[in-house]
Amino acid sequence: MKYLSTQILLVLAVFGIGFGVSQTYENYRGTDLSRVPSRRPQPNRQTPVVLAKTSENTAVTSEPYDVPQFTENPVLDELELYPTIEKGMRAPFDLWRYYGRGASSFGSPMLPMRFEQWLEFHRKQKPALMRDVREYMNRRYDFSGKHMPGQYMSGGKPIMLGPAARLPEGIGTFEQLASLSPSVVRERDLFPYKPLAHPLQSTAHMVFPRKWIEAHPEHERIDVDMDFPEEYLPEFPPPMYLTTHKELGDVTQGREVTLENFYEIFDGLLSPEQMEGLKELLRPTATTWFNHTEHRVTIQPSKGVACFDCHVNGHTNGAFELGPDSRPHMGRLRTDTPTMRGNYNLMQLSSKRSIRSMDHFAEVEEYFDGDPGMQQSIGPRAAKREVTNRMGDFNAILDYPPAPKLNPLMRLIPELATEQELRGEELFHGKAQCAKCHYGPAFVDDYMHDLRAERFYVGRPEGPIKTFPLRGIKDSPPYLHDGRCPTLHDAVEFFNLVLELDLTKDEKEDLVAYLLCL
Repeated sequence: MKYLSTQILLVLAVFGIGFGVSQTYENYRGTDLSRVPSRRPQPNRQTPVVLAKTSENTAVTSEPYDVPQFTENPVLDELELYPTIEKGMRAPFDLWRYYGRGASSFGSPMLPMRFEQWLEFHRKQKPALMRDVREYMNRRYDFSGKHMPGQYMSGGKPIMLGPAARLPEGIGTFEQLASLSPSVVRERDLFPYKPLAHPLQSTAHMVFPRKWIEAHPEHERIDVDMDFPEEYLPEFPPPMYLTTHKELGDVTQGREVTLENFYEIFDGLLSPEQMEGLKELLRPTATTWFNHTEHRVTIQPSKGVACFDCHVNGHTNGAFELGPDSRPHMGRLRTDTPTMRGNYNLMQLSSKRSIRSMDHFAEVEEYFDGDPGMQQSIGPRAAKREVTNRMGDFNAILDYPPAPKLNPLMRLIPELATEQELRGEELFHGKAQCAKCHYGPAFVDDYMHDLRAERFYVGRPEGPIKTFPLRGIKDSPPYLHDGRCPTLHDAVEFFNLVLELDLTKDEKEDLVAYLLCL
């Protein structure tokens, strides 16, 4: 009896200690002594966040967490706190409205459920998710499929006519919208070029276009698909141009360069070191969600992803990911795959980080998520310095496509250009102010700029982002780092609004005509 009483007292003591620790933890949560947000909802932020829908169409919600404010910051008063959700669960599409910090910077190689349940979860969630993604994108854009008469990418794919962004209700033209002040546009929520989030930001990672998936079904995801129509993405496969063999034009002759055919295509054209670098750019390595473990988004285990799976033929296929340079996961910016053409002329090789060499860039991408903690689970990338040097050396001979209307100083040759293109060039260097950031042989200044686009909408400031080169720009839709501008017309409209240029409709058409020459 005495033994039983002792056991009961021990059990009660353990429960008491556990309850005390829990209460202490909750008391510290959300204070300046804790890194963990409080679970106490803020009185002025009571709207629950819809995370997912069950098969019975019942919404699963999460209350926003409260983070203490230590300084006056009026920006935060207009934003919501990031929802805390598990991998694979739906996140809001308007993540620019949110802010906060995560519980940790480090990820885990563990799924929130068994792999069989993971497959079944996404089998049920994906159809409704993609239906909502299509509805959301169609609310923002008019993907009419109309192309510009007589205008083609370097490999022959038609270039889409824009602008594709839909004007807000009550606004008849982009010129009417541009006549309003930033504060009015913001107050009335009229800005058509708000940021784009990953359709499934809680998992994120690479989403490949349909054309790529048809050729490489091993990259078909169980959870999410591309959200842009194929017509608004780069051509596949794109041409490849080399600085060392301009006489050959497209050295691939319309083929996708793969690990199986690269030797046949390039033997006799490249140095042995360049061949080795190309081989490494084509060799798959395990990534956070494309690998041989159960922490994956493919039905079957995967060899991983190679550099040229997104930068196909040294260009881009329009795949998108999240920038690896920030946390929390919900706050990472969507980034489209940029072209590798002309990198030999660049000194800024990352959208948010100051990476200043091609071999350095080949080194730093840890599973495309900036998370070396995954090494224990899926293995190290093991790219030694001499290997990344060779990758960078091949990258350094990828050239831009021909621009026959430009002279050696990158100005239009009057005898070859139209009157509209010449007017566009004058605008580029004058009223439109493009040349302030886009100049030189690559039409880029190699700096980062903060456009402060949040002046036009209630959202989290995105901060400085690198200037992208405009040489060969017609081959690289969609535009801006997250693809929020589907066409060149949209890019011109975006900058006309954000820089308050007051361009007329005809001037914007002239500018697009010039950009097609670069």
